[in-house]
Formats: sequence, structure tokens, C-alpha cells
Amino acid sequence: MFDLSCLTSMKDLSWSAWPQLFVTRTGKIGFVEGMDIPLIRNFGAGYEEGAKYVIPDTEVFRNMTGTTPKAWNDPNRGSKLALSQIERGTDVIFAAAGFTDTGVFQAALQLSKLAIGVDSNQIHLHPGTILTSMLKRVDIAVYTSFSEAKFGTWDSGVQVLRLAENGVGWALDEHNRILISPEVEARLEQAEKDIISGKIIVKGYQE
Repeated sequence: MFDLSCLTSMKDLSWSAWPQLFVTRTGKIGFVEGMDIPLIRNFGAGYEEGAKYVIPDTEVFRNMTGTTPKAWNDPNRGSKLALSQIERGTDVIFAAAGFTDTGVFQAALQLSKLAIGVDSNQIHLHPGTILTSMLKRVDIAVYTSFSEAKFGTWDSGVQVLRLAENGVGWALDEHNRILISPEVEARLEQAEKDIISGKIIVKGYQE
């Protein structure tokens, strides 16, 4: 039996969420986040850091969805928080609160704003509304672990997969191609290269 945990880097993942900086018309972006736990704090830290790296005076509105496990399964709450952020001028909202995210997507769709999904590619849920999704490459984690086991290089413990290991990324497909210009795509790819090379240092909430 394998004794291994493969973690993806939330701060790298969320830093890459800055396509919003090239489409926001207000300079105000939002983040609807789940419970106040280290994983979500790293999401928020990377998201805000990436935004302000591109445009230093970007306003980032952040709201936790709750303090109990219900925070991950409350679309109505997600919708209300998203609508509140939109009322304050936000036109792109990143959602990282489990099934609660569906409420954020509905609010964005209702008011013709943009949203960013998380974990898996959610763009197909609302093409034209979901700008992109931040991806946790679980497939890469599983493939890496089993390949190492096959070739005798596997070891137990915790591995953190970052951009360099293709452990995180962002979604681009036929459903959001119209929203992501070649220029934005090129700048994102350059930012990823700069993170991998160490030119850009992504800090977590504890740093």
C-alpha cells in the first residue's frame, strides 16, 4: 500500500488566476472563499499577490462563506456574497468554496460578469461567463506516483507539485477561447516561466 500524499501548490495555482486583470473594466476583483483554513488562505494570498503584481492598485474584495462545513455546500450564500461584491464594482470573481461556487457562477451569469472556477475545468458550466478555471492536476499526481513506483524511484512521504511539476495550471478550451486573447495567453505563459525560474517568488499567507 502506498503511503504518499501529493499536494498541489495553492499559492502557485491562484497566482496564475490573473487573466482577470486583462478583462476587468473596473480594477476591482473578488474572491468568494470557503472556511478560514490554511488551504483557502493560500488561495487568497496567491490570488491577491498575482493581481497586485500586474496592477498594484487593484482592489480585491474577499468574503468567507462560513465557519462550518456548510460553507462548502451553500450556493445561496455564494450568490449573495457575489452579488454584494458586484454591487461594490467587482466584475470578475474567483470562487473557491466547493459546491457553493455554483451560486457565484449564477450571480455572475445573471449580471453579465465573469467568474473563475477551481480544482477542475468548470468552464463548460457557463461558457462566456466562466473566464477560466484554476486546475489541480490530480491526474499528474497519480501518474507521477505510479510511474515512480514502476521504475523503483518511489518513496513515501509528502510531495508538493507546483507549476514546475505541472501540478497546477489554468484551463483554456473552446468554451473560453474568445475570452482569453493570444496576448493574455502569452503573458500568462511568461509568468509561469518566471515563477518556475524563480524570477517571480510566490509567497503564501504565512510568508
